[in-house]
Amino acid sequence: MNQTLSSQVIAWQRIAGRHSLPWQNTRDPYKIWLSEVMLQQTQVATVIGYYKKFLEQFPTVTALANAPIDSVLALWAGLGYYSRARNLHRCAQLICSEHGAVFPNDQNALVALPGIGRSTAAAILAFSYGAATPILDANVKRVFCRYFGVTGFPGEPKVHNHLWKIAEQQMPKNDVEAYTQGLMDLGATLCKGRSPSCAICPLSATCIANLRGLQTELPERKPKKLVPVKEHWFLYIHQSNNVILQRQPEVGIWGGLYSLPRIEAPETTSSLVSMVPKLEQHWHIKVLTISEGPAFAHAFTHYKLNARVIHVQATKSTQRVTDASLGSFYSPAEIASLGLPSPIQKYLAKNLLLF
Repeated sequence: MNQTLSSQVIAWQRIAGRHSLPWQNTRDPYKIWLSEVMLQQTQVATVIGYYKKFLEQFPTVTALANAPIDSVLALWAGLGYYSRARNLHRCAQLICSEHGAVFPNDQNALVALPGIGRSTAAAILAFSYGAATPILDANVKRVFCRYFGVTGFPGEPKVHNHLWKIAEQQMPKNDVEAYTQGLMDLGATLCKGRSPSCAICPLSATCIANLRGLQTELPERKPKKLVPVKEHWFLYIHQSNNVILQRQPEVGIWGGLYSLPRIEAPETTSSLVSMVPKLEQHWHIKVLTISEGPAFAHAFTHYKLNARVIHVQATKSTQRVTDASLGSFYSPAEIASLGLPSPIQKYLAKNLLLF
C-alpha cells in the first residue's frame, strides 16, 4: 500500500496540485517557515495577504529578528493565536544569534526552536533541503484517518502516535517535495472536513472511508464540551479621538497586544458616576461624561467572550502617569501602528472611524 499511496499522491500533485502559492517554488527556509507558522490553524486564503505584507516589511530572518515586537504583532493582528507571532519573533532572534542567520537542516535543532514542532520542522526540511522527513498537519491527519480507516479522535495520544507511525511508513525515498505538497493539497482541496470530493480523488479506489461510506465519520471528532461564556468589562476612555490603551502581559490570550483597559464589573450600571473618583485618580484624568456603551462578543477556541464597555469622555491631566502598566492615550495614527486584538480593533474602528 506504501507504493500505491505515495506514487498516486506524487502523480496527482504534479498534474492537479497547487503550484502557484506565494511560498511555493522557493527553497528559502525563511519563507517556507513563515508560511508554515501562519498556516497553523489558519486557512490559506486568509494567510496569503498577511504573508505578502510580512515579507514586504521583513524580507529576511535578520530583518524580522531586528524588528520591534510591536511591529511584528501589529502585522499579525487579525490572524489570531498571537503566541505564534511572539514565537516567530523569538525564533528569528535565536536563528540569528545561535545559527548565524541560517536555518538548521537538522530536525532536532529545528524542533528546539520556539514555535517549531515536529511537523513544521519536517515541512521546512522537505521543501528547503529535500529531506525525506514525514509531516502530520491537520490536513494530512484527515487524509490518513480516512484512507487507512483510523478510528478515534486524532488528538488522543494513542491515535496521534499511530498516525505518526503511518506517516513514517508511507514516506517515499524520492520525490519528497511532491509527495509532501501532495498530501497537503489533497487535504486542503479534495479530502475536506465537509463534503470531500471522493469522485475525483486519486486515492478513492483504495480509501477505506470511501469504500465503506465512512467519510462523514472519519476522522472522529473531539468529544464536545460545553463552551464557557465569560463576561469582561472594558473602559473606553477617550479625549477627542485619543484613546487609552494598555499593553497586555506577554502571557495570556492577547499577550503583548494593546487593548482597552479591563476592569472588574461595576456593582451596578445605574450608578456609574460612583466610579468617577477612582477613574480620575487611577488614570490622572478629568471625567466629563460616563455611560455604558455598545457591547460586543467574540468567540475564542475555548470560550466565548461577552464584552461590556463603559464609555468615558475625559480630559487629560497635566500630571504625568508614571506607571506604564496603566496605559497611555494614543492618537488614531499611533493606534494604526499598534498590534490590536481583532475585536478591539473592530470596536475602535466602529466607534472612532479609525481604519
